[in-house]
Amino acid sequence: MPQGPEPRTRYRGNQEDAGRAPDLIAARTISTRPVFVSEPDPDNPGWVRWNLSDPTRYNGTTLGDLILRQEGDKVRLRLTPAHRHTNLLDSIHGGVLLGLADVSLFATARTLLGEHLAGGVTLDLSCQFIGAGRVGAPLDAVGEVLRETGRMVFMRGLIEQEGATIAAFSAALRKPSHRV
Repeated sequence: MPQGPEPRTRYRGNQEDAGRAPDLIAARTISTRPVFVSEPDPDNPGWVRWNLSDPTRYNGTTLGDLILRQEGDKVRLRLTPAHRHTNLLDSIHGGVLLGLADVSLFATARTLLGEHLAGGVTLDLSCQFIGAGRVGAPLDAVGEVLRETGRMVFMRGLIEQEGATIAAFSAALRKPSHRV
């Protein structure tokens, strides 16, 4: 009896999947390996590293190494800005500030709610740029959860540098439909 075409998967794979059987690739989920590297930072007591286990993704290639600490009902995510984070005015590029705000949303939700939001999405992110950030001093996104529902998390935060507010943001996240 003739059989139909082989089933296709939506997952296209990556370099690690080269040469693997399609059914093994399709069966693999992101939860089979750690998504984040979250361990104490020996250079910064009281802080933990907050990086993706795959450094070739956006967080690692664009933002670089991040550290995090919980401060009561808020979470502080720290970026040490470098020249690559600047615009032509030698200020921190607005895209870097937005990226830091977005990453801080997921770091904050995971830290405060214990939610594994990998696979969740930012539905709305509003940002007001208030001042210019600069290279040479840590840049902190300080986030908090305003409300959590079954499918959504509403949040807000500030981006600060040496006590000055650089930007303010608010956002809504949609939780993933499955645990990752």
